[in-house]
Amino acid sequence: MESRSYSTLQQRIGYKFNDLEILKNALTHSSYANEAGLPFNKNNERLEFIGDAYLDAFIGIALFELMPKVKEGVLSKRRADIVCEKSLSQVAKEIGLGEFILLGKGEDQGGGRNKSSILADTVEAIIGAIVIDGGVTEAERVVLDLFNQYILLSVQGRLNQDYKSMLQEILQERYKNIRIEYKEVSEKGPDHAKEFVVALIANDKELGRGKGSSKKEAEQNAAGNVIKSINHKNV
Repeated sequence: MESRSYSTLQQRIGYKFNDLEILKNALTHSSYANEAGLPFNKNNERLEFIGDAYLDAFIGIALFELMPKVKEGVLSKRRADIVCEKSLSQVAKEIGLGEFILLGKGEDQGGGRNKSSILADTVEAIIGAIVIDGGVTEAERVVLDLFNQYILLSVQGRLNQDYKSMLQEILQERYKNIRIEYKEVSEKGPDHAKEFVVALIANDKELGRGKGSSKKEAEQNAAGNVIKSINHKNV
């Protein structure tokens, strides 16, 4: 991987590594390590182990502080919703992580760059890598930034809901007679690894776009991205 690519990914993550070998380690899937004859500690599974533990802690602390009147059982469920494969893989897609992962040829040809499990595991490995490279404080900062929208939605009890329906309700509360539609912008890739891009249009104005391995997923992601923008702007 070229240093320029590393730079691009680091910008998207919001963290610059002191040791780029640790980042490379975090991006190395076991299929690549096996094909290349690398030792077991050169794939990303050990870093994933670290990242998983710290991700649970960071998200747990955030929910503990944001939901002071909520019991432990509810906090546990909300945390599980945030650190699930679906949310982790979505974070990976938002930063375009798939293009940077080092995969074996077979896994790559089989659409591994779009597999939710691989994307989710790599996000955890990167978190672990930041803990090792820059410390707990830096890792927590990155996690809270990358997972901000998921934490907010979880606190509101709206995480992992139908984003299209959710956005419809939000916009209809604010604007009367609003007309929402989803238009396909592009479709590319082989059949086993399709990528669709869909634009969300409201009253003939584009509010945002989303990507996905199906039109349905792209539409949901477009709606989710618009909700994220609304929450960020607090409008």
